[in-house]
Amino acid sequence: MSDEVSEPMIAAIMAVLAATQMDGDDPSQVARNLGTAWSQDHRRQMAGKTSLMNARAGRSPWR
Repeated sequence: MSDEVSEPMIAAIMAVLAATQMDGDDPSQVARNLGTAWSQDHRRQMAGKTSLMNARAGRSPWR
């Protein structure tokens, strides 16, 4: 295969990308989402970290 990409190949790639992005969320990126606050909190606690509420409150001072 040459280093050059043909126009039909580019068109095919763009068609696939357009078709996957029409549905909204890209199914291959679902696992990268943080999830709900409940899920984040329980993952933090299972890892031995402080709760999400304490972590969020510790980032900035109260005004």
